[in-house]
Amino acid sequence: MNFDTYLSASHQSFWLLVVTVVPALSPIGISVFFLALTEGASKELRQSMATRIALQTSVLMVFFMLFGAIILNLFSLSIDVVRLGGGLLLAVIGWNMINAKPNEELQEKPTQSLSPESARLLTFYPLTFPLSFGPGTLAATITVSVAVLDSESNAVVAANLLGAVAGCLVAGSTVLICYRYADRILKPLGKSGVMVFLNFSAFILMCLGIQVAWGGLRNLLTEVLRRGVA
Repeated sequence: MNFDTYLSASHQSFWLLVVTVVPALSPIGISVFFLALTEGASKELRQSMATRIALQTSVLMVFFMLFGAIILNLFSLSIDVVRLGGGLLLAVIGWNMINAKPNEELQEKPTQSLSPESARLLTFYPLTFPLSFGPGTLAATITVSVAVLDSESNAVVAANLLGAVAGCLVAGSTVLICYRYADRILKPLGKSGVMVFLNFSAFILMCLGIQVAWGGLRNLLTEVLRRGVA
């Protein structure tokens, strides 16, 4: 194989990861929750958090692309079990956000600020996992890894991995951009409009979690019934 073949393989892996994972990341939609959970943070702190979340999300994508299937096999877990558990976790987060009564909190504590310690705790959970890197993104990443690592040629696998890693960085950059400028994206809505949008988005997150969990449960039940018939 010549250089053009490896370049083509790397290029295909790059776009495969981007078009598969970015929709699962949904950075524009999740930026709403980033804005809600960082209420009271300074501009500098929010930008710092956005950078850390994007970096952590990229690292998780690369890690699970390389070792995700191995880890699931090690613990005898299937993608559907991950979808079920992750979906339930998303549903709980959405439910808690719906019942948080942010309007009252904002009226009673208009000058309340988010401390660096609180920001550090929020950065990984729940902002990186499971909101940014959730069960859908995990499933998409492992799906791409199967295609990327499926070659008898080590050189082709290396080229595929190079392209996929570059794709992870690009996907992570979409998280960075959307989170850093979340306030500007939502500014035209006004304060009341933002609160309505946040509550609606929390409801959508809860529904999305239920849908993801149901998809995993349905596949598990189908597999159980198939084995029972067999």
